Amino acid sequence: MTSAAALSAPVAAAGPLPPATPLAVTAVGAVSAAGIGLEALGRAVAEGIAGHADPAGLGEESLPPRPVRVVPDLPVAELIGRKGTRHLDRTTKLALIACRLTLDSYPGQAGERSGVVLGTSTGSIRSSSEFSMETLRQERPYLVNPSLFPNTVMNCAAGQIAIRHGLHGVNATIAGGHLSGVQSLRYARNALRQGHADRILVGGVEEFCAQSAWGWHLSGALGVDVPVGEGAAMLMVEQETTASDAGRPVLARILACETGYGAPGRLADALASVVTAALERCGRQPEEVGAVSYGATGLTGLERIEERAVRAALGGRPPGRDVRVKESVGECFGADGVLQIAGLLGAWRHTAAPAGELALVTAVARDGNVGCAVLEAGALA
Repeated sequence: MTSAAALSAPVAAAGPLPPATPLAVTAVGAVSAAGIGLEALGRAVAEGIAGHADPAGLGEESLPPRPVRVVPDLPVAELIGRKGTRHLDRTTKLALIACRLTLDSYPGQAGERSGVVLGTSTGSIRSSSEFSMETLRQERPYLVNPSLFPNTVMNCAAGQIAIRHGLHGVNATIAGGHLSGVQSLRYARNALRQGHADRILVGGVEEFCAQSAWGWHLSGALGVDVPVGEGAAMLMVEQETTASDAGRPVLARILACETGYGAPGRLADALASVVTAALERCGRQPEEVGAVSYGATGLTGLERIEERAVRAALGGRPPGRDVRVKESVGECFGADGVLQIAGLLGAWRHTAAPAGELALVTAVARDGNVGCAVLEAGALA
């Protein structure tokens, strides 16, 4: 039985941690308010450019009085074709486009032994809300439009990715909110180690809709000037030895990925412990960290906690490079983590960062969950 004292204590490493096996990121795709592709995201993040802020084309009738960041145009027909897309929701389209961009830049064939791990909040919030409302508006509940139902299933997007691209490896949807990105990486790492796939598309997706925008606005969880956003990003992740044997360039190496929990009032301590554990796992020192991609930017009460925790884990010094992806793409909830990584990689490429630079990607959630991934820059040119 777990004691109350144990539950309230921050996460700490219990003795020396076994070394982590690095994973290689060999392709990246992203779609966000910054535009279509990694180049657009990297430029926006590196130069502090705000993404597209006009939601007029989304058909939303009533939105809260706060800024937004939305994808201006979705090239659905161009990238994924018209067949079978009529009833797909925006979440699935965003994920499919990010997947297509990733596969197009992947120097190899995905093949049947490829898998998908997709992070989200709850899937398509709009689809679930509208389907639920249909059961109340129609004369009888069973008269709802059946074409609306598939989009309400949380793993709809991951399933469509696998079906359309013939990916027969592990297929999982991780509903971890702000921790979805880090948790998806951990899931993929374990699946690769256990031989469930040869390579895995690790992604995150979140659509913009009136329902989620009002939720953020009324909850007070975001600062008043923080925009609600949307987007999707995908990483092709495989064992480093697999990539090397095939002669594929490694864009970045994922050296460690750790998660933990902190009770109320102990979040900073918990995140600092997780960051320390992640660095110990890959045998790196705090002074080697050159950049940090923060996940709690704009979150009321959490942004300063995250910054304080990182500073403590780095021995009291600020990171050399402060990467704020949300300032360009807005609050993207379940997609934040992978968008942070994609934005970091894009910024590295845009600024010609030296190979080998070490970076942290951190996440903090209001429920007490914390996470950190350690990345090393590879051949980004």
